[in-house]
Amino acid sequence: MGFYDALISRLSEGPSFFHFVLTLAGFSLAAKLVQLWRLRQRQVCSPPRAGTPTLEKSPERQWGHWIPSSFRFPTSEPYPDWSIETTKPLPYRPFRYGPIYHVTMGLRKAQYDDWIELDNQFPKYHAEKQKRIALRGEKSCKTHPEAYPAAMELLQEFREYLPARYPSLYQKTEKGLRNVWSGEDFDFEGDEQGRLVEDPMQMAARLVQDDLAIMIEREDGNYYLLAGATLLPGFWRLEDKFGMGLSEIHTSGDVPQYKEKLEKGMMNFFRRVKPQEIVARNNYFFQVDDQLGWSWSIGPEDSPNVSWATAEKNRAIKHHYFRSERQTLRRLPKSGGVVFTIRTYFHPVTEIAEEDYVPGRLASAVRSWGDDVSRYKGKAKYQDVLLEYLDKKHQEQLNRGLDLSREDEIRAYPY
Repeated sequence: MGFYDALISRLSEGPSFFHFVLTLAGFSLAAKLVQLWRLRQRQVCSPPRAGTPTLEKSPERQWGHWIPSSFRFPTSEPYPDWSIETTKPLPYRPFRYGPIYHVTMGLRKAQYDDWIELDNQFPKYHAEKQKRIALRGEKSCKTHPEAYPAAMELLQEFREYLPARYPSLYQKTEKGLRNVWSGEDFDFEGDEQGRLVEDPMQMAARLVQDDLAIMIEREDGNYYLLAGATLLPGFWRLEDKFGMGLSEIHTSGDVPQYKEKLEKGMMNFFRRVKPQEIVARNNYFFQVDDQLGWSWSIGPEDSPNVSWATAEKNRAIKHHYFRSERQTLRRLPKSGGVVFTIRTYFHPVTEIAEEDYVPGRLASAVRSWGDDVSRYKGKAKYQDVLLEYLDKKHQEQLNRGLDLSREDEIRAYPY
């Protein structure tokens, strides 16, 4: 044990030993010891920070060769009082006060019961997906042969989860699932060769409000986007990213600080995540049009180049929409594929700005974006109108007596 370690260990004796050190060696050494002791206590006693999952290290294995696991989650509990007419979307508001905007993965542990979130917007999302399948087909839904087993496994996971969690919407059938509301039957077995009537990812996406993607590990240790159904992506196209590795997906999209702050952690996460772990994260954007499926303000969906450069600047606030994604990641036990679920929540800014604390916090968050994040999110196209409106709504809340000191009691991230 070193000199400092020996002294730190004795600070637990109480103030008498601290006064002894103060008398013997002076304030600077005593203060240094207290600082080190507090750090040691945090390391020993503090639980992991909320939002930072502690993943167990998976056994060593050869990259690209997954050892099938027999793990299965327990049967999900039914969503309490769920109704396709009355269950409202969860009010995710995943932004924090400035002045600093931290670029992080932002992962937190999620429960299996909460894997897929459905609500009274299901009919709207279902209709929009059906329309976009008819218009875009393979451009938005496709499965590489390497990922076909994982896509079929995802369907089977839905077959177990959805009727247990949402029994008023889904019933298990001999071959798959039945949507009680729409009357659709989904056959997961297919013909004699096991071929389905449609792409398995497309079928999976019609069951939920989420977009879906599956990343497959290859022998180089990287994960590749080899299956996806992105029918409500807003700003990106599956055909541009299909077949890319994890890093290329992000660097080709100019994700801010990906190389510096995200790449290493993300690669480690993908290699280590186990079938019994589910994590979630949230993000948020703005768009200046009202289309859930594709934000036409950045250009036509089939244009060779789409970007914020084409968007009209400072449109009226009625055209500003808050777009937030709730993503989950989990590993499929049999195939080893890592599944993304991407649930988009979409609201007029004028709607969420009526909620207590939201306009002030959101304005502060937008002002905290660095130049790189601002470019990525298209801030120059809407900031003047958006911030003026949010400041006005925040002041109205203060004028009617909103108590800012109680915000943490009432709203906790990511709500």
